[in-house]
Amino acid sequence: PCAVAALVALSFSGAIGLTFLMLGCALEYYGVYWPLFVLIFYFICPIPHFIARRVSEDSDAASSACRELAYFFTTGIVVSAFGFPIILARVQAIKWGACGLVLAGNAVIFLTILGFFLVFGRGDDFSWEQW
Repeated sequence: PCAVAALVALSFSGAIGLTFLMLGCALEYYGVYWPLFVLIFYFICPIPHFIARRVSEDSDAASSACRELAYFFTTGIVVSAFGFPIILARVQAIKWGACGLVLAGNAVIFLTILGFFLVFGRGDDFSWEQW
């Protein structure tokens, strides 16, 4: 019950984030689809966490070097996702309004990813492993 409500809320917020991204691309005034490359960052963002979780499963340490390295790589991916539309707008490949919509979409999507790991990544009855 609670997990289903959380999953519905996360799905809704993910849809809102993708709507911002699509508006930044598909509105007739903007009309350039270069910002869709930010989708690559959305897909690779959780990968360092998954790898670190598998590797450091054996150790009981609260903080391991592998987990810290995963946080570092994830931070680099997130910062790159925010920097990419700014660079595109700076070189005038997209308009600044489209950049703002993509940045808003980035914020919503990355908060959704964070929320997913906070809700389903605890390792209790409901974990991301069953999805």
